[in-house]
Amino acid sequence: MKQFVLNKLVKLPDQWRAVIESTEPDGCISSQLIYRHPWELLWGNISKSNVCVAGDAFHPMTPHIGQGGGAALEDGVILARCLAEALLKEPCEEDMEQHKRIEMGLKKYAKERRWRAFELITTSCFAAFIYQNEGKMMNFLREKFLTSYLHGLILKRADFDCGKLSIS
Repeated sequence: MKQFVLNKLVKLPDQWRAVIESTEPDGCISSQLIYRHPWELLWGNISKSNVCVAGDAFHPMTPHIGQGGGAALEDGVILARCLAEALLKEPCEEDMEQHKRIEMGLKKYAKERRWRAFELITTSCFAAFIYQNEGKMMNFLREKFLTSYLHGLILKRADFDCGKLSIS
């Protein structure tokens, strides 16, 4: 694996190659990338009991719209808000135990994030399809129509309000 990487990076500066060369063999890990269809997000479990997924585990996407890190930050803000709302509610006579409150907060998070993540993943897949396909017809469509449409779509996806975090 290390030799394969070094052979692919022959044009790198010597300093960078030295880092790879000094890496121990057990420090190189190869993992297969797995494609998940965006619609699996709509029907799959995002949270169960006191556990939920966030970041790439929740919404893996291609790098074509540059929203992976931003979406993970959105997850963090919304997850914090949902958990805070669940845990800071005034106790009532039928007060749920803390476990149930957390579970409800996670369910709210999952409900809020599901469609947003679906939009980001499908936009990312659409962008990958447009940018990576070849052929005269696709080149024509990309140059004349799809690129300007896609840029507008990407800008729309970047404009998202996570809501307010209140300190109480």
